[in-house]
Amino acid sequence: MAKTQKELAFLRDLYITEEWTKRFTDLVDKHLDLRDSDNMLYLNAGTGFHAMAVDERFGEKTDIFATCENEDILAIARDKAAAISSKVDFSTIRFEDDAFDAVLADATFADPAAIGGVIEDTARVARTGGDVALFLPTAGSFGEIFSLLWEAMYNEDLLEYGPLVEQLIAGLPTVSHLETLAAGAGMVNVNTETAIEAFEFDDGAEFIASPLVSDFLMPVWLSPLNESERERVLTRLAQNIDSEDGKLSFRFTVKATLLSGEKD
Repeated sequence: MAKTQKELAFLRDLYITEEWTKRFTDLVDKHLDLRDSDNMLYLNAGTGFHAMAVDERFGEKTDIFATCENEDILAIARDKAAAISSKVDFSTIRFEDDAFDAVLADATFADPAAIGGVIEDTARVARTGGDVALFLPTAGSFGEIFSLLWEAMYNEDLLEYGPLVEQLIAGLPTVSHLETLAAGAGMVNVNTETAIEAFEFDDGAEFIASPLVSDFLMPVWLSPLNESERERVLTRLAQNIDSEDGKLSFRFTVKATLLSGEKD
């Protein structure tokens, strides 16, 4: 049964932040220095852990604003900020153009087909000369899953959905395509940093039960399937993982990418 928005918000805070988002924000912390900014906007800040960490690191010099994806996530972020007296201003509002010295966006769950719009919206709210950055998975991610997912569809006589897997593979943007989109959105001095992140599970059952997989990735990837078909595919996928790796753990990799530049 699909989770409610409130349940997903709690899962985002309890599991996804540490197991998923932090893999990308570590790239930000390593390669991006926004301390010269008087103000900063953090788009799709989730339940706020990284926005508040940035605020603590920057001190009083930078005013940080952060948008959350929905009201349930916003409520958690505000509660966490209040608990530690963080001055990050969390909201769900759409900000005006040319308003911030720096803009950072989490695009890790963005629809790959809409990533050009995400880049444009991130650049839109930055001032001329302002820093613009976002992080997301790029082409080559999830390959270990996609191959076994296609096999599971074949095993369950659901190959009419085979093109869906091909679309998932082809839909992830390459780094060069991101750079082209950034230039089209008015960004200059564009730079990318990529790290290979591995996610490991003891067996197929643990993989399928993972909140990242069961509640955030698969509902999107398998949305064209009905509930019965999804259950069949996921059960077979877990079996195929165990058959593929025997007693070894199952691992998939993600190309975590940070795209950054300045607004022209």
